[in-house]
Amino acid sequence: MLVSAYALPRVSWRFLPVLQRNLLVWIKLAGPSILGNIAEPLITLVAFGYGLGSMIGQIEGLPYILYLASGSIAVSATMAASFEALYSAFSRMQVQKTWESIMNAPVSLDDIVFAEMLWAALKAMFSVAAILVVLFLLNISREPTMLLALPVLGLVGITFASMALVFNALAKGYDFFTYYFTLVLTPMTFLSGVYFPIGQMPEWLQLIAHVLPLTAAVELVRPLIIGHWPAQWLGPMAVLAGYAVVGYYIALVLTRRRFFR
Repeated sequence: MLVSAYALPRVSWRFLPVLQRNLLVWIKLAGPSILGNIAEPLITLVAFGYGLGSMIGQIEGLPYILYLASGSIAVSATMAASFEALYSAFSRMQVQKTWESIMNAPVSLDDIVFAEMLWAALKAMFSVAAILVVLFLLNISREPTMLLALPVLGLVGITFASMALVFNALAKGYDFFTYYFTLVLTPMTFLSGVYFPIGQMPEWLQLIAHVLPLTAAVELVRPLIIGHWPAQWLGPMAVLAGYAVVGYYIALVLTRRRFFR
């Protein structure tokens, strides 16, 4: 039965087989997939953390390598979730027609979109878990609170997967995703306190930075990586949850309109 494109989400437990299906497909290529997702952030960490860090010294009382690592891992979660919710989800939706095949079973489009969001977040968690292991092995951080960063990064993955699915619903081809990375993710990366403190920017940019989801992610993850509980966690959690809920709803509305118009 068709529902209004603007109706509230109607998600059932039937999203679980869709999630399981994506997981089983991914397991066949798990090694190269994880390596591909962690290679770029690790190269950035080594090049900037050790190279530039030797000239900078410390930022906010932290060695630059630790400051950079604790911020860039949040970026890694956003990138991994975004790539999955864009390129892979678009392939399943438009190119392979996997979504249409699934809907021949008693599985709704709402279930599929919800499963895609969770799967992108789960895949991001696999990637950042591997990065956390590398940080431990390199002795960049060995704080027990690093383990608490993993579920937080899962929420970060959900947030950015929801946002990416909005662009997925609008896309006519893979080239369209360039707008998302160029106009959304890249500026956000430089404004969110990943590479340098937000306080060094002009006040008007600071106001923008404080409402960005990546800023909220860094504010939650960085203290956990360096061994502290975030002093203010409720506000950043609310920001991430707000972007996730609104992003998912908009993505669902646009995806319904794409399929049922």
